Amino acid sequence: MKSILLIGLNNFGCLMAKQLHNQGHQVMAVDRDEERINKMMPFVTDAQIGDSTNEVFLKSLGISNYDVCIVTISSNFQSSLETTSLLKELGGKLVVSRADRDVQAKFLLRNGADEVINPEKQIAEWAAIRYASDHILDYIKLDDDHAIFEVMIPNDWIGKTVGQIDIRKKYGFNIMAIKEDGQIIISVTPETLFTPNKTMLVLGERKSIQKFFRI
Repeated sequence: MKSILLIGLNNFGCLMAKQLHNQGHQVMAVDRDEERINKMMPFVTDAQIGDSTNEVFLKSLGISNYDVCIVTISSNFQSSLETTSLLKELGGKLVVSRADRDVQAKFLLRNGADEVINPEKQIAEWAAIRYASDHILDYIKLDDDHAIFEVMIPNDWIGKTVGQIDIRKKYGFNIMAIKEDGQIIISVTPETLFTPNKTMLVLGERKSIQKFFRI
């Protein structure tokens, strides 16, 4: 369980608060709008109505006591930038800020953000890969070069074992797990048999996996 300061209760901020609540974290929510605060009270540990660009107000929250500070302000980039900078100055251990454009991400990283998230860009990349291919069921980007894909098993692999295919040597990626009827099977061995009702989670270089599965 972590102690998290969440600043900005727009749609994304509210979704974030609910997810953190479901995971059992302690969340302090901050927003200028009293109505937004009241609406989210069932999903947060505590909340404050206030201006996050006000140094005195932020200092009163005890910034250094939080494990993570998340800034989800989207309607006013200047406020997001000032809030991010103040959080780091006041001892924020990990400051994560939302950006809607690449240029915003650059400014945030230069002014206190340890990490930047761009929800629309990230979901657009995921959706483009997921729905532009007949073989991809899910996708997790690890870095610019590596990713995890949930893929359908090629027809010519059906009835063969992992050992017979020799995937790592031939194709340059690894099978992390097999998925069958919604259940993850982590113990993949050379004797694991490929059948039509299974998919697999593979890890490797994005280019190699995309080339093999014609993504």
